[in-house]
Amino acid sequence: MAVKMVIEAVREALHEEMKRDDRVIVMGEDVGRDGGVFRVTEGLLREYGEGRVIDSPLAESSIVGVAVGMSLNGLIPVAEIQFADFIYSAVDQIISEAAKMRYRSGGAFSCPMVVRTPYGGGVRGGLYHSQSVEAVFANTPGLKIVAPTTPYDVKGLLKASIRDPDPVLFLEHKRTYRLIRGEVPEEEYVLPIGKADIKRPGKDLTVVSYGLMLHFSLEAAERLSKEGVDVEVVDPRTLVPLDKETILGSVKKTGKALVVYEANRTAGFGAEIAATIAEEAFDYLDGPVTRLASPDVPAMPYNAKLEALFLPNVDRISEAMRKLAGY
Repeated sequence: MAVKMVIEAVREALHEEMKRDDRVIVMGEDVGRDGGVFRVTEGLLREYGEGRVIDSPLAESSIVGVAVGMSLNGLIPVAEIQFADFIYSAVDQIISEAAKMRYRSGGAFSCPMVVRTPYGGGVRGGLYHSQSVEAVFANTPGLKIVAPTTPYDVKGLLKASIRDPDPVLFLEHKRTYRLIRGEVPEEEYVLPIGKADIKRPGKDLTVVSYGLMLHFSLEAAERLSKEGVDVEVVDPRTLVPLDKETILGSVKKTGKALVVYEANRTAGFGAEIAATIAEEAFDYLDGPVTRLASPDVPAMPYNAKLEALFLPNVDRISEAMRKLAGY
């Protein structure tokens, strides 16, 4: 085992998959010579050359459209959208083309490709570098959405995404790139897409969270443990397909559920998790299914104090846990 940052886990996964399979292509804005704005792809151009590490124009629709074409012609493209906020230009290519390829061809074609993108706030990115886009794509059958936030999970699930026969949207929370460290095996491993992980076992209350909020929830759970409340924290890791079995099993054990997510509260992906719990674990509930999310304002502010007010934090999560536990 070696301790790695999330950003190192992403880079290692890309390197190992490119070494394993020469069909794997990395492409996107500044991914080659500059190694990407976050330096995620640093060193790949030197190792694999311009034929496999391709600097693209600033045109997200073209990046994904070209990736779809590559995929249909036997390559496995890993297309980077520099910030998730810029992905909307490529929505038609992702939703109407990549995600529907297997269905529209009656199974004759698949579209193995990965769209990687950093999302989320907490870095003072302002309106156009802080968005959480998962809910936009979650209503798209045929598209998998993977959102891990520990180095171990990130590496294992990115490798699985690259090997998947269908398109995957791989979300990387930019705040965790250098903030979160963890042990990563030196040997080869791949994690299954669609399997959640219980990051902290408990018996009094279930918290379901992902992204940066997962780490805040874990910190809040430790705080509540000193008050005699034993919180179980479930990390979905994959949003689509969602591991209902693990989430519902936890809620049936604890009887109470809090869903914490960073996106706007209304119609955020956490609302889907909450609805699933309410619908399929109702008889086990000892309190209301509760959501804690960001407010319904158009965008995350740039001002540091306003950004902090926008995002759920450890204090607010702790208070939500406390209130639900005492219901």
